[in-house]
Amino acid sequence: MDKKLNLEQKKVDLARNTAAKIADHLHSWIGNYTTTTTERAAARLLGIDDVDKGDVPLANVMVDKLQQAGCLDKGLVPWLARAVAAREEPPQEIAEKLADGQLSVDEIPELPAEKWRKIADSMAEEAAAKIRGTRNKREQKKQEAMPPNKPLLYVIVATGNVYEDAIQAKAAALQGADIVAVIRHTGQSLLDYVPYGPTSEGFGGTYATQENFRIVREALDEAGEETGRYIQLVNYASGLCMPEISVMGAFERLDMMLNDAMYGILFRDINMKRTFIDQHFSRMINAYAGIIINTGEDNYLTTADAYEQGHTVLASQFINEQLGLRSGLKEEQMGLGHAFEISPSMEDGLMMEIAQAQLCRELFPNSPLKYMPPTKHVTGDIFKTYLVNGMFNLVSVLTGQEIQLLGMLTEAIHTPFISDRYLSIANSQYIFNNARHLGDEIFFKEGGKIQSRAEKLLGDACDMLQEIEKIGLEAAMEQGFFADIKRSQQGGKGGSGVIEKHKDYYNPFMDIFLNGAEAGKGGQS
Repeated sequence: MDKKLNLEQKKVDLARNTAAKIADHLHSWIGNYTTTTTERAAARLLGIDDVDKGDVPLANVMVDKLQQAGCLDKGLVPWLARAVAAREEPPQEIAEKLADGQLSVDEIPELPAEKWRKIADSMAEEAAAKIRGTRNKREQKKQEAMPPNKPLLYVIVATGNVYEDAIQAKAAALQGADIVAVIRHTGQSLLDYVPYGPTSEGFGGTYATQENFRIVREALDEAGEETGRYIQLVNYASGLCMPEISVMGAFERLDMMLNDAMYGILFRDINMKRTFIDQHFSRMINAYAGIIINTGEDNYLTTADAYEQGHTVLASQFINEQLGLRSGLKEEQMGLGHAFEISPSMEDGLMMEIAQAQLCRELFPNSPLKYMPPTKHVTGDIFKTYLVNGMFNLVSVLTGQEIQLLGMLTEAIHTPFISDRYLSIANSQYIFNNARHLGDEIFFKEGGKIQSRAEKLLGDACDMLQEIEKIGLEAAMEQGFFADIKRSQQGGKGGSGVIEKHKDYYNPFMDIFLNGAEAGKGGQS
């Protein structure tokens, strides 16, 4: 990639090194805690599925009972491994008997650590092998498919009915979409459990369930076979069940997950400690599964001014990058987010957008950046919206973005129809084709408006990161550094699900995923 902004490398290094210190501060305590959803994720990895007679997921039942018995601080895996050894029954059967009262937590005897650890490690490796097999299948399908052009065309479906979602997702793929996201049911991020089975009702989107993932994945594979392309599937590993949804995505071959480190704190008022712990384990799972994460910096510009607060996007990208690296994610798996949200009425606003997009591209050259469409200033004027979306597409191809969430001309009116989605795809295909190599021919005026804007953004981001490093990210979020939103360090939803680890805590997946993310690419399937 050509570097056109003449950035001062010392400032780039300062920003990245400062973000590393911020991430290190968080990791000085993250490893001392687990959460209820982290332990439920471990249960799901070990094969625990389904619900009890009251439709409560068995993973929740088991974790709740272990927490009530006062032994969850040692982790779910040790107790479950001891139960498997003592009863010679598989984890699912143990979970079912625990749920219907045929078994109690204190019935499982203590065992020498070497005995139950051997069982735990064996079960964990079996789960890891399943994920490796799914990853290998994805890579094989991609190799067999024709290579996609970039930017990749990303669209959403959001009917509430998974069967209708599957139809619309397949239609979008046949129209030319490379990536399809199923928008999640409104408020699901605040549920402290994952619904079970296929769902046909949802407000503002469709429930994220493992069966729903499977249904849409199957539909997109059918579209891929018809077109000779590999169509990527996206969902949301965020909220109070972040790690559990990552497990579901790893098993059902999702390709991307929205998985930001701070989004839940800022926009859903989820407890800070809970979120920072959960994002670490969920990203470890995604790293091992070969899933690309999408971060949510674009959301900052829906509540704060895009021109005045553009540097906060950069600061957050640097922090998300460093936290991702500490979870085993490679740069190639970090779809860092930004958005085309400067007011259309601003003079030279297009130039300011080019400056920000080019800056993101040059600062994170190995990351498949996710570029979000204009929404904040979109109105019911569909003609103006279509034109603004065209400018957004032009900036994207000009600056070498990779993941392009397409804007819809009816964004401000209703959930897009299939025809609206087609028009957005046609808009992007026209511009991407006609301006495919335009960026190769254009360089920016030395000291001109674009270079000057980029230099200011980077400088302001450095200043912000240094201030955050002095006070800590937790205090910075409490003071409203991001998105003009302030969140209490101690408040927020889900704080009761944070558990300090016992000295004998054990979770074999931590080592498998964190130390074996590279190994997840190969191995037995």
